[in-house]
Amino acid sequence: MWKVLLLAIIALASSSAFGHTAIMSCFDNGDGTITCEGGFSDGSSASGITFRIAQNGKSVMESKFDEHSEVTFPKPYGRFSAILDGGSGHLIEVRGENIVQ
Repeated sequence: MWKVLLLAIIALASSSAFGHTAIMSCFDNGDGTITCEGGFSDGSSASGITFRIAQNGKSVMESKFDEHSEVTFPKPYGRFSAILDGGSGHLIEVRGENIVQ
């Protein structure tokens, strides 16, 4: 029993040591546009990762992070969310009301 428990702890510890977390920050540029910067906690780029804007549960814009791990888009009217969709377990959502200059 102890060997199984020890193996489970080692497996969990090693998976978290090699894992990384998606990170995204968004800023209101003050000119009617918003810029979001994405990346991962291990320092890897979000270049080419899917970025979406959702309103009322529907995707209204989809793009990819550029070579600088950024996406700039016109500020939507009303409530919206900016979403970094990096695949399994790497989904970050920033609500529009939390995006400031």
